[in-house]
Amino acid sequence: QVQLVESGGGLVQAGGSLRLSCAASGSIFSINAMRWYRAAPGKQRERVAAITRGGRTNYADSVKGRCTITLDNAKNTVYLQMNSLKPEEPADYYCSAHRYVPTYSYWGQGTQVTVSS
Repeated sequence: QVQLVESGGGLVQAGGSLRLSCAASGSIFSINAMRWYRAAPGKQRERVAAITRGGRTNYADSVKGRCTITLDNAKNTVYLQMNSLKPEEPADYYCSAHRYVPTYSYWGQGTQVTVSS
């Protein structure tokens, strides 16, 4: 089992920045990649960014150039730095931990991001 706890959400003005954190505990040795997703009311859940244990990253086109995902292996924590936040980006942001074999995903409880215009 892997437990994930997100933090760092809150209210930010449009154009502002926010850093989300996700602390992992438990059987983290089995985890191959970490991802951030977001879910907004009336919209499909979107994968925002991903990072492998080796540091390879991937971003959604909607956030490329504005967001950075990093992984601190010593702290078992993944971060999502979001800059130039847009009014249409408020959502619940979720951290997930992925195991490739056998395939399984663990999820955190989410942290809410609100963007004021």
